[in-house]
Amino acid sequence: MSVWVTEEVMRRAVRFCRSPWTPRSFLVTTSIQETNFPTQMVHVCGTKQSQPCRARSLVSSVRFYSQDRIHSEDLEEKESSPLADSSLPAGTTSGLIQRTQPFIDKLYHCGSPSDVLDLTCQYAPTVQQISSCLTHMWSTTKKMTDEQRRYELQLMFEHPAFDRLLQMAMKSVGYMHSKDVAHSLLSMVNLGVPQNSRVIQTLLRTCQEKLNRFDEKSLSILASCLEHMENSPNVSALKEGMRLVVEASLPGIKKVISLQTMMRMLGKDAPLNLKRKLERKALSMTDEFSLPNSQYMISTMATMGFYSKPLLDICSKKITENLDEIPFNRLFLVLQSCRELHYRNLDLLTGISDYVTSMLDIWTNKQVLLFLSVFESLIFCPAALMEGYAKKVISRPDALTLKDLLCVLKVYSSLNYDLQHHRQQFLDSLSQVLDSYLPKISGFNLLKAVFYLCLLGHFPSSSLEQLLQSSTMEQFNNTPPRFLRKQERRFQTVDLCLRLDRPPLPRPLSVPPSFLGDPTPHSPSANQWLSQSLQSVVRDLADTALQEMVMVENVYLIDGVITKALPNQTSVTEAGSSEGGDLSPAESSQSIAVICAPLSGFCFGTSNPCGLLAVKIRHLKISGYNPVLVTERELQAVSEEKRTEFLRGRIFPERHRHPETDQLQP
Repeated sequence: MSVWVTEEVMRRAVRFCRSPWTPRSFLVTTSIQETNFPTQMVHVCGTKQSQPCRARSLVSSVRFYSQDRIHSEDLEEKESSPLADSSLPAGTTSGLIQRTQPFIDKLYHCGSPSDVLDLTCQYAPTVQQISSCLTHMWSTTKKMTDEQRRYELQLMFEHPAFDRLLQMAMKSVGYMHSKDVAHSLLSMVNLGVPQNSRVIQTLLRTCQEKLNRFDEKSLSILASCLEHMENSPNVSALKEGMRLVVEASLPGIKKVISLQTMMRMLGKDAPLNLKRKLERKALSMTDEFSLPNSQYMISTMATMGFYSKPLLDICSKKITENLDEIPFNRLFLVLQSCRELHYRNLDLLTGISDYVTSMLDIWTNKQVLLFLSVFESLIFCPAALMEGYAKKVISRPDALTLKDLLCVLKVYSSLNYDLQHHRQQFLDSLSQVLDSYLPKISGFNLLKAVFYLCLLGHFPSSSLEQLLQSSTMEQFNNTPPRFLRKQERRFQTVDLCLRLDRPPLPRPLSVPPSFLGDPTPHSPSANQWLSQSLQSVVRDLADTALQEMVMVENVYLIDGVITKALPNQTSVTEAGSSEGGDLSPAESSQSIAVICAPLSGFCFGTSNPCGLLAVKIRHLKISGYNPVLVTERELQAVSEEKRTEFLRGRIFPERHRHPETDQLQP
């Protein structure tokens, strides 16, 4: 006994005196093809070792096989009983202490995977306790920092008892309950045991054999594991079996979290009819949805690539009513999932934006920018948040990193939010930050920043001059082909803004023609609904002419230009340019530019144009046009008679005013 205690003390001392930066051997996780072993079945340091060997960080025997060929050899079994197999090898049984204290009580006091393995050296775990050991080993790592987790997992793989525990699990898996098999597999995968290892593949085969006996909880655990596993023949076969079992047992599922876990495991590859069945099952359980269930359901549908508006609306309502109870990460995940699903709920987005605004002084700058960025991707303008964050930038512009600055410029230029009397001060603050990064900014980031500022109608001379100087422009000669078209479009926009906005710069600036690419615009076909209705609108009007598909500055396409004489002026004839040509409005007439814009050109829930559409409207006004925006949905949703009446009220509000035409409803 005293000899064993001395060895135990020395062994613990060696383990705790190790520096986390000391090089040591580690469990091999590369594929077998990358090794120089002559056979596919290999051993990693495959010798039994005594306690002195432990100090040399030797790794015990772990078997692997190639995904290409599965060997049928089994581990040599020395005893037929799985309970006997669960004991340690004969060389170490003399050091075991068989006590009557409950094993589980001592297990729950272990604070790391190595502590659990030390416990298995003192007490022989039973078949059921093997699963408990593996589960607790994984559970202890979840509360650790990343560095501590890496160190503890390395100690775990170096521990001689770890290999013995895996071999015990592999030998006794046939005698485990289905729940214990699922827990063991999940724990091994999460602990980083290579997925092509013999023990993992053995557990996968056992799960296939026992799948019909898995209850709801066991299926949920197994689904959670398979969701994150790499594809292999056994994983694919088990997923297919799971699909059949889930479909058959769907009416009997009683827990929401079990249903969601199975939905995630089935993923995007699930047949549409199965997705519909899962949707109906979820809708039948909505009364049981907790707040976490509602959050998780939205991300689950994103994982499945399945859009169910009734289910999304129910979850959104639950989330909107309890926003202050949701932590940052989960709330952000909800918005990301909405973006993946192309789902926008005005109440949800407004509620989240107001909540984020209330947290401006508590959350970090990075957290707020993450929300602003995802709002921008949803084309939703969080007015209160953008107003509040602009004030924060004005008060502390130096807090923005270059990455922060580019994000802010992208969001505010895309959503076209009018800061009113704060606008100039906000733009000057951003220009000041950009100037501070000019000595070290790359040409590509500078182009992005200037492009966003041009969309905002702001033209800082120092940034423009540095972008357009020859040394910077040379960087764009090496642009990869896949980015070239986007680069050309940005240069075209910058050049167009310099020509039309005519900013007061110290000296005239323009983009070299060689960087503008092919300026020839595409020629889309005319919108038939709009064309017919516009012709009906102007048919009975005197001194009014209609031109369709008019190109301005060889960039901006106008669906229809209605030219009418101003009061006290002589009647005007049809403009001289041919259809599709370049049109310049006459001073004696008024030119109304009717544009049929997609819904993506407007901020969600508003009539406010955003992004490039907002710039197009600005430039058309500079060119002398009066823009009138309509959407395809407005034109398609009504009859031709109502469509004509709608356009007449929108184009000539002074002659034909109707309340329903006062506001655009994209």
